[in-house]
Amino acid sequence: MSATALVIGGSGPTGPHVVEGLRQRGFRVSVLNRGVHPYPFADDVERIVGDPHFAEAMEAALAGRTFDVTVAMYGRLRVTSQVMQGRTGHFIAVGGCVGYRGFVDPRENFPTGMMTPVREDAPMAGEGDHLFEQQVARAEAAMFEAIPGATLLRYPYVYGPRQVTPREWSLVRRVLDGRRSIVVMHGGMTLFSHIYSENAAHALLLAVDSPEVAAGKAYNCADDSQVDQRQLIEIGAKALGVEMELISIPHVEQAQRALIQPVPYHFLGDVYAIRAELGYRDLVPAPEAIARTVLWYRDNPLEYGGEYEQRRKDVFDYDAEDRLIALYRDYVTAVEQVEFRALHENYAHHPYAHPKARRQGRDEKGR
Repeated sequence: MSATALVIGGSGPTGPHVVEGLRQRGFRVSVLNRGVHPYPFADDVERIVGDPHFAEAMEAALAGRTFDVTVAMYGRLRVTSQVMQGRTGHFIAVGGCVGYRGFVDPRENFPTGMMTPVREDAPMAGEGDHLFEQQVARAEAAMFEAIPGATLLRYPYVYGPRQVTPREWSLVRRVLDGRRSIVVMHGGMTLFSHIYSENAAHALLLAVDSPEVAAGKAYNCADDSQVDQRQLIEIGAKALGVEMELISIPHVEQAQRALIQPVPYHFLGDVYAIRAELGYRDLVPAPEAIARTVLWYRDNPLEYGGEYEQRRKDVFDYDAEDRLIALYRDYVTAVEQVEFRALHENYAHHPYAHPKARRQGRDEKGR
């Protein structure tokens, strides 16, 4: 008899890849979610309607059933782990990186922000830290208390088709609207861990394949290579066949509504553990994955002003952006007019000595 797998969620950017991967491994797959965003799974995939945010609703939907593997990708982790306690073999949960201290509020750490890369054993949020960080950290602890042999995959932002808050749409819509300048913070040099949906599913399925190794552990997940915001825009613009001018502004709260990634600090998760223990490598390299995603949103545009644009919190206020762009150009003009005193003639040369002939003491430039 085939092994059984329960996928909680399953309709987001990663879920269909996970479901198909389980099917290919011979599992009989059941998918439990609220049924709000149906996905056309294969006919042999069982659909169960239930709300994994509430224990009573989830228990009623499952009616005491058991599964060999449970993949919890949605709902409240505290609820799903408690309901599945004693009803599943390997429990694999998808969480996020928000539980690390300083992820939401970088002022919680000294020096400000997070030292990179962030390992799985980095300090988690505690009393006095940001409430959302605390909630995530407590949910993780509750899961491991309920099911000590569980595996937790800490996803960063997952990009790809069908994202609820698609970062690429902020670029794609501006290109479709004829914009050729885009506002970024600090030159677009912010680095933040991301993972492509197919790569995220691959990481999870590696835990399915190696339950003994993965049991009781948490793994950071991310693409093997990360791009900063400037590189993201370059890759996306090239895929769309245009060039975009980046307009750099400082970290000013009022201007964040014009930014496609309004985060003023870095977060890079250390992915050594999942690479060394489970053999993770990208199925799709980041530049190709970004280009694929951009083209998907070009061909499947979001409704202007619709639900997903609103969730993205990008207001596409081009009049306001043009005012920022004008201020930027005035600033650049003013900076170009500032003159510094001339360098000492020796300062203009390479700082290390490069004698042209063998000699004692300093070289010909006095170095």
